[in-house]
Amino acid sequence: MSEHKYRFNVTMTCSGCSGAVERVLKKLDGVKSYDVSLDTQTADVTTDESLSYEQVLEKIKKTGKTVNSGEADGSPMSV
Repeated sequence: MSEHKYRFNVTMTCSGCSGAVERVLKKLDGVKSYDVSLDTQTADVTTDESLSYEQVLEKIKKTGKTVNSGEADGSPMSV
């Protein structure tokens, strides 16, 4: 089974912000791994092929954080 690599640029101002993003990704079915960085303001997410970019984007947006940009498998995507 193939996988997707998504990258999101998310405005996070504290460890609570990055923790909120980590919590929603941890609960999302289909997420294989993730790396949320407060320093670089990014969330790198590896998912199985059944999980779409839009589904991951929607979950991150539900934290109330601003998603500035996103990529799916290296290609820029709309947010």
